[in-house]
Amino acid sequence: MLAETVCSAVSAAGLGLAAVTAYRKRFLTAARIAGYALVPVGLVLTGAVAWLARTAFSPAAWTGFGLLGAAWLLFLITRAVERRRGGSTRAERRAARSAGREAVAPGASAPSLGGGAGPAARPAGKRPATEPADDFSDIEAILKKHGI
Repeated sequence: MLAETVCSAVSAAGLGLAAVTAYRKRFLTAARIAGYALVPVGLVLTGAVAWLARTAFSPAAWTGFGLLGAAWLLFLITRAVERRRGGSTRAERRAARSAGREAVAPGASAPSLGGGAGPAARPAGKRPATEPADDFSDIEAILKKHGI
């Protein structure tokens, strides 16, 4: 009963503020304030305020919230311990997968991501970037050109 009265008072004050704002020719702001002012009355009429008041003053509800918090805390602690320990089931799964791959073809190499372009498939004007001697010779040529 008290919560409904407070919500009604807040809505009335908000609508009064919206009226003053509209009087000052700020209609868009007044409409926005009126929208916010109608929310508490809408919550009262839907019964959400009564439900919230019953929940807020219920010892059973607070016990339930406490148990949910304790469960969340236990999940958090066990996950932190599992990460610190390092012997998680995820690591064991990775080891099993890698062992399975090696058992299928022990002599096979890992697939390349280069797309299969060998030296013959490169354009004639481009040099491979993997040769550091060519890179330094280009730099030396530039420096000699400028007299350094």
